[in-house]
Amino acid sequence: MNVVLLLIAASLIMATLGLVAFLWSLRVGQYEDLKGAANRILFDDD
Repeated sequence: MNVVLLLIAASLIMATLGLVAFLWSLRVGQYEDLKGAANRILFDDD
């Protein structure tokens, strides 16, 4: 039974860290220009 409680606590901590990382990436603008990187790969701007 103690193992189940440990796993639940560990999963809650990991989920919280994942949520914090996602919210941080939204705050710094990681998802603002989704098509820009794809266009830079396909088209050469010489």
